[in-house]
Amino acid sequence: MYSRFFGRILIGAVLAFALPAAAQNLKGDEALSKILPSPDPGWELVAEGFKFTDAACSDAEGNFYFCDLGSGTGITRIAPDGTVSAVSKAVPGISGMKIAPDGRFIACVQNNKKQIVEINPKTDAVEILAENIEPNDLIVDRKGNVYVTVTGKGEVVLVTGGTARTVATGITAPNGITLTPDGGTLAVSEYRGGHVWAYRILEDGSLDGGDRFMTLRLPVGRDDSGGDGSTVDEEGRYYVTSHAGIQIFDELGRISGLLFRPQDKNTVSIAFAGEGNQYLYACSSDKIYRRLTKTRGAR
Repeated sequence: MYSRFFGRILIGAVLAFALPAAAQNLKGDEALSKILPSPDPGWELVAEGFKFTDAACSDAEGNFYFCDLGSGTGITRIAPDGTVSAVSKAVPGISGMKIAPDGRFIACVQNNKKQIVEINPKTDAVEILAENIEPNDLIVDRKGNVYVTVTGKGEVVLVTGGTARTVATGITAPNGITLTPDGGTLAVSEYRGGHVWAYRILEDGSLDGGDRFMTLRLPVGRDDSGGDGSTVDEEGRYYVTSHAGIQIFDELGRISGLLFRPQDKNTVSIAFAGEGNQYLYACSSDKIYRRLTKTRGAR
C-alpha cells in the first residue's frame, strides 16, 4: 500500500511542472515560525553530569528516556516535571531505543554482544530478538516490526517473528531512522553521506521505492553531514541531528530550517516528550536539553 507521503510527492511534482513560477503559491511553505513559539525561550537544560547520552525515546505520558552510553549504565527516565530516575540497569551499552506498542523497550546493544533485545520495564527481564548484528539505531512500527540501521554495512535490517533479514542496502553509513505518522514511510539518515533516504513499507514489512529524499546541509569544509538521530512531529515534519545542528524538513522533503545545537558538543539523538508532547528533547553529549515547540511529536 502506498503511503500518504508518496502520493503527495507525486502531486507536488506535477504542480511544480504545471504552474509557471509566478503562479506558485509559496504561503504554504514550511518555516521555523510554524514550529517555534514567539517569543522563543530557546534550549532549556534539564539534566547533566553524564558522559555520552544517546537512545532518546518517549512514551504517551510524556516521559523521556535515554541511556548514558559513555558510562555503560542502563535506561534513565526524565518525567515531564523534570524528575530524573533510573528505570533499568539490565542492559548497558544501548545506542538506540524505542518503546514497542506493548510497552517493552526495544534496544540496540553495542557492547561485545551486538544484539537487539527487548526489556520488560516491570521485571527487568531481557529477551534477545537478534544477535550477531552490529546495530546503531532502530524504530518499531505498530505491528511490532523492528527496523535497525547497521552503519558499517550500509544496511537496514528487519527483525520480526524471531528472524532478521536485510531489507535495504547501499546507504552511506545509515544511522538515524524514523517513521512517518501514518507508519507508511521509513526514513534513514546518512552519517557519512549527505542525504536522508525514504522507503515505502509493504504489507510484509519489506521496503520498496528507496531513494535519496532529503538533502542534508553540510558544514563548511566537510563532505559528511553527520546525519544521526531523527524524529517526526504530528504534521509529518522530519527532525534530523547533524554536524550543522538539528535540520528540519517538511513532509515533501523541503528544508524548513535549522536549530543550532544546545551546546558546542555532539547532539546525536532527539525525541518529543514532556507536557503535551510539545517539547523537543535532545541528547547533547554530557547533558539533556529540551525546547518548547508549537507542534507535537507523532505517536
